[in-house]
This record gives sequence, structure tokens and C-alpha cells, in this order.
Amino acid sequence: MAVLIDGKKLAERICAEVAREAAKLPRKPCLAAILVGDDPASEIYVRNKERDCLKCGIDSRRFDLPAGTAQEELLSLIDKLNRDGAVDGILVQLPLPEHIDESAVIDAISPDKDIDAFHPLNVGKMITGEPTLWPCTPAGIMEMFREYGISLDGKKCVMVGRSNIVGRPMGLLMLRENGTVIYCHRRTPDLAEMTRQADILVVAAGSPGLITGDMIKPGAVVIDVAMNRDPDTGKFFGDVCFDEVEKKASFITPVPGGVGPMTRAMLMKNILTAAKISLKQM
Repeated sequence: MAVLIDGKKLAERICAEVAREAAKLPRKPCLAAILVGDDPASEIYVRNKERDCLKCGIDSRRFDLPAGTAQEELLSLIDKLNRDGAVDGILVQLPLPEHIDESAVIDAISPDKDIDAFHPLNVGKMITGEPTLWPCTPAGIMEMFREYGISLDGKKCVMVGRSNIVGRPMGLLMLRENGTVIYCHRRTPDLAEMTRQADILVVAAGSPGLITGDMIKPGAVVIDVAMNRDPDTGKFFGDVCFDEVEKKASFITPVPGGVGPMTRAMLMKNILTAAKISLKQM
């Protein structure tokens, strides 16, 4: 039976550490969160981030823009926040309305205030191994590995999913720790053949029940990033068939309570890091 990786408990400890470090700074770190439109899920995400900021001793400013906001108006707001010395992190909640170019918005955020770590400059620094802000979900998973003493050195690491938010950066961070990384995606033939080789299996495909018990090798570490919601019951579940896989894995993350809390905690840590960078430059 696998050891359950308690992301919620670890996230609470990280947030407490952020709060202690934030209290030592000459001013509170500050997050500016921008929400365009009235998507219910996005509203929940932004509200949760506001609560996390309060818990961590971080100020938060919220900017609610109507769905019909012109791209130029959004970019103008981002430029204003880039130049505001009291703002350390800028977060534009995705997805954006179809008429707004997501890439242009990401590129407009100052790399030093890019707490999601989506800006091309931060991505490039991650690839070359330079110090930078890391994407929150992959960074949270790396914290889990450290907390539970899971070494990636020389291990075969299989990443199912190749999104810019999770899959691609996750593979790069595992490579930094000397893992041998294999990327899998919807065009990968015989996915099970690949996943059965994995010492470390990270799944972020958004495909409920994709990974079954017969698709992993005994003793594998299994990280389930997905958060799928049953429309009938409202319950959340991942891409991994938990009951089957738990019996064979050595470590496994639950859904919910695994990766999700760590993503939010690492966002708080990124705001703290961005504030320290800003204060050093002042």
C-alpha cells in the first residue's frame, strides 16, 4: 500500500514559512490579481488566492474587468502595475475571453512580477538553469519529492501531458534533478508501455481514469495533477484510478488534497520571492 503524499499539510507549513518571512520585510508583499469576465471557476480561483494572501501576510489588489474589455485596456493596466513599485506580483487569471491574445498578455507582464512563471524569459531561464521564478504546480511537486525523500537521480521519469503550465516545465525540473525524462501525450502509441517503465510517474492529462493499476510498475511514485469534477455528484477526482494504483505504488498523491494545495502555496512563495527581488532593486 502506497504512502499518501499529504499536499495539504505540506502547503500549510510552506504558507506559515512565507508568513514569517513576509513579516520580516520593510513592507508587505503585494499581489495584483486581474479577472476579465465572470467565469464562475475563475472567480473561485481568484477568491481563494485572496484568502491565501491574507493567511500569508500578503496584500492583494483585485481588478475585475468586464468580459468585453479591449485587449489594449488590459495591456494598459498591466503596464501601470509593472511600473507600480508597491506591486510585487501580477496574476492575470486564465482563460481569457477569446478576443484577447493570451500570449500578448503573458509577454506584457514584467518577468520579475510574473509569479505564474509563464513569461518566455522566465521559461528560458528555467531551461538554462538560471535562477528564476518557477511555475507553481511543477515547483510544488518538486517540494513534495524533497519532503518525502524521493530522489530523481538516475530514475526514469514519465510525464503524461505536455502543457506549458504543467507538463513541459515539470519535465525540465525533473531533468534538473538528473531524472531521465520521457514525455507522453495523446499521440503517444501504447501509453501503458511507457508508464510501466516509470520510477516516477506524473500525470496531467485531464482525462479521468486514464491510468489504471495495470499501467504502473510496482513501487512507482505516482503524482496525479488532474482535478476533474463529476457533474452529477460534484466530487473531484484525478486521472489516476486511485484505488487500483495505490495498491502497487510506493507513494501517491490524493485528489483532492495532493498537488492542488501545493500549487497555491508555491504561488505565495513566488510572491514573496518577487517582493525580495523588488526590495533589493529599490
